[in-house]
Amino acid sequence: MNQNAALRLGIVGLGNIAGQHIANVREGRVDGCRISALCSRSGSELAAQLGVPHFSRSQDLVDSGECDAVLVATPTWNHLEAGSAVLRAGLHLMMEKPLGLSVDEGRQLLALQGPQQVFGLMLNQRTDPLFTTMREVLAAGTLGEITRTHWTMTNWFRPEVYFQVSDWRATWVGEGGGLLVNQCIHNLDIFQWLCGMPAALRAFCRFGRYHDIEVEDEATAYLEYANGASGVFIGSTGEAPGINRFDIVGDRGALAFDGERLTLTRNEPATSEYNRQTRDMFGMPASQTEDITPGRGGNQHAAVLNNFVAAITRGEALVAPAADGLDSLSLANAMLLSTWEDSRVELPLDARRYQRALGQRLEDSGLREKADIEASIDMGASYR
Repeated sequence: MNQNAALRLGIVGLGNIAGQHIANVREGRVDGCRISALCSRSGSELAAQLGVPHFSRSQDLVDSGECDAVLVATPTWNHLEAGSAVLRAGLHLMMEKPLGLSVDEGRQLLALQGPQQVFGLMLNQRTDPLFTTMREVLAAGTLGEITRTHWTMTNWFRPEVYFQVSDWRATWVGEGGGLLVNQCIHNLDIFQWLCGMPAALRAFCRFGRYHDIEVEDEATAYLEYANGASGVFIGSTGEAPGINRFDIVGDRGALAFDGERLTLTRNEPATSEYNRQTRDMFGMPASQTEDITPGRGGNQHAAVLNNFVAAITRGEALVAPAADGLDSLSLANAMLLSTWEDSRVELPLDARRYQRALGQRLEDSGLREKADIEASIDMGASYR
């Protein structure tokens, strides 16, 4: 494409999140990009407003010649089909999270990516200054070796109407899961982005505990890391007001986020050194704690889309390459598999073993009948 021309972006799917992406492009928050085509079951009126063609099949949009890149924002069950069409056509692809219903589907998509194709994933929380600050502290070695991690993320509350107005959400066949692959996929991505992937985990998921759904709406997992560190992850969509508490403890200090403030504690000397050298029976290494909370303004979704455009037009490195989405999906899949088998699951995940277990659920799953309810939708209130 002409380096001075605006990137022609097609959008497949016109649900709530697609509306946010369209608004970001229309209102000038994404540089060097314009919407060139839309695809949905019913979106011709919006396409007419934008002055772009409308297609009812993603393959038709891909074949139209109207797009340089495509953003797929369909229900998860359609990610493999729509994404495959885009990649086979040699177009660039931005996929909404998660990468697919499973690690196996994600790998199928990645196998189609050509050497010149940019394939990104909308893991927007990687642009949150809170997490980039934590990553910088860890990269600098300030905490020393990590010894314990703990994230309680239960402020993803969703009322029953959230599920009732959708035919695909919170079904095995439509989404491949619930809390873990929808809301907490962001947290699982950040967890491993900062702390690394565990070597094994043991999880306990509850299915339909708070909602009339077949998938998980609560999960607790114990993580084991190769260096001997331990971790705990807790998530829920049925707890209100919920908690967002994230701790990363190291030999030389700790990072602690309480939902509002981020603090950094430094130990002097390191805990392991003090432990072996002190003669004070009830002693403790000296420590200092400072508030390092960054400003958290900005539009995360627009930031990721700007980065995607820059990767295509200027070769900028992606914030969230699609391949990175396999790790968070592996954690989500492993937590479900551990629950189903009542066992400890080692990582890397045996994707085929998980796919067989998921297949058993898919056989008994189906899309629900959407309730005839007019729901109030404030997308800004959905982000945590």
